[in-house]
Amino acid sequence: QVRLVESGGGSVQAGGSLRLSCAASRYTYCMAWFRQAPGKERVWVASYTFIPTTTYADSVKGRFTISKDNAKNTLYLQMNSLKPEDTAMYYCAADQYGATCDRSSLAWGQGTQVTVSS
Repeated sequence: QVRLVESGGGSVQAGGSLRLSCAASRYTYCMAWFRQAPGKERVWVASYTFIPTTTYADSVKGRFTISKDNAKNTLYLQMNSLKPEDTAMYYCAADQYGATCDRSSLAWGQGTQVTVSS
């Protein structure tokens, strides 16, 4: 069972930046970031696979960058040009069994709150 701990959330004005971190207890082939606003579904934001390959949701493409420090088993999400629409609880996830990051195979962190004001 992989354990994930997110950090780095906080409050920032629109146009600002934050960097989220996710410390994993072991190496995994695929890790990802999701976010969930109050009253809404949890949605996928970005993924990082072992090749490595990075993939982004259209809503954050060009503004967010996902990266990983394999020596530390730590995933990052650099968030630039933040918008109020980015306000959400951000969750780290990791594929416990393979490299697909299929939602049914994911372990989840506890989340870190990001709030963006105008």
